[in-house]
Amino acid sequence: MFKLGLTGGIGSGKTLVCQIFEKLGVPVYYADTAARLLMNTDAELKSGIKLMFGEQAFGMDGLDRQYLADSVFGDHEKLSGLNRLVHPAVRKDFIRWTDLQMESPYVIEEAAILFESGASIEMNLSVLVYAPEELRISRVMKRDGVGREAVLKRMGHQLGEEELMEKADHVLINDGTQMLLPQVIELHNKILNCIE
Repeated sequence: MFKLGLTGGIGSGKTLVCQIFEKLGVPVYYADTAARLLMNTDAELKSGIKLMFGEQAFGMDGLDRQYLADSVFGDHEKLSGLNRLVHPAVRKDFIRWTDLQMESPYVIEEAAILFESGASIEMNLSVLVYAPEELRISRVMKRDGVGREAVLKRMGHQLGEEELMEKADHVLINDGTQMLLPQVIELHNKILNCIE
């Protein structure tokens, strides 16, 4: 099964690109969404989180995301520990999910931290959705109703655009001036030709 890993900084338009691929009939695995779900449903993962962060990591409604975020904020060791718990669970879930997509020519994994998590190693092709920083900042401020500082803080937790561009096999430009749809369709057709 051909696997495409798709990433990009916050506000780059990863979700929009994935929606286009889905319209073209390509299944998309949203790693961040899966991670949130698994932290509430995977017994082994829940147990590991409780062991590392205490019983208070879970409330009546499941994972206390704010508590967890506060616990790892500024603490590289705790964040690394959480990642060591979550990433293997997501990898296992992605493999299970991929096995269910055998009717599709290829699959996409959308992940904000595709390279940082090591997931890129499993991919046949890594794609970066790129947008200029100022455009990304304004998109996120508008989308999430947050201030500039909050967006910059989030951006600080991700790899820089230059580093992402060096690591990615292919770049889709979503800068508001170049048409995105033709770029996605061209890439889709290239992949289909490559795997036939």
